Amino acid sequence: MITFYAFCRIIDDLVDDLDIPINERVASLNNWRNGLEKGFAEPDELQTEIISLIERYNISKQPFFDIIDGCASDLHPQRFNTWEDLQKYTYCVASCVGIISTRIFGCTHPDSEKYAITLGHALQLTNILRDVDEDLTNGGRIYLPLDDLIRFQYSEQDLLDRVYDERFTAMMAYQAERADKLYAEAIALTPSNDAKALKAAEAMRKIYQGMLKKMRNDHFQVFSQRYSLSKPKKIAILLSTIF
Repeated sequence: MITFYAFCRIIDDLVDDLDIPINERVASLNNWRNGLEKGFAEPDELQTEIISLIERYNISKQPFFDIIDGCASDLHPQRFNTWEDLQKYTYCVASCVGIISTRIFGCTHPDSEKYAITLGHALQLTNILRDVDEDLTNGGRIYLPLDDLIRFQYSEQDLLDRVYDERFTAMMAYQAERADKLYAEAIALTPSNDAKALKAAEAMRKIYQGMLKKMRNDHFQVFSQRYSLSKPKKIAILLSTIF
């Protein structure tokens, strides 16, 4: 998991590091993708470990490609018209992380992959709600489906101007309800014979659901603060899940 986390971290950093020219970031992402697909000419330590990881756990390379492609899509401003459009993105950057993790965790039941996909959508949507302000600052990124902004008569310009009113909180509550349904669906998909292997994922679910509840109770003050749970709260959730 440390090796896999390092892979996710370096791919994400390549996209977000504005100090590196965009053509160099694109070349580095392509090098990773081509290396995984055809073999690295001169693999570094992490690349060697990732290839070993794929072989040891018999993991498909496709979710690795999807993670790279999903992150690479953030190199240029993009918008998502519908929730279905956004799901294609959340699948790549979050659900695929879960799919690979279930292999490393040792899951064997087919529903564990369905659990990972659904939980990935829920976690990423929670991230999107938390990071609205940060994403606007980082190149004017908007991940909220534009159809949902229209549904609540809240414009893209309103969001760019950080207009906080009843339209905004209603739209955010609508997204939070969508995330809650996804969390509930993930719980229902949890196979009992993989429950032990999925304890880390379940701890993550509880932490993110707790953060979502905190945002909702505070009426989504995301323009003025970045929500998180305290370290003692996270430790309590982790210990209660494990034991």
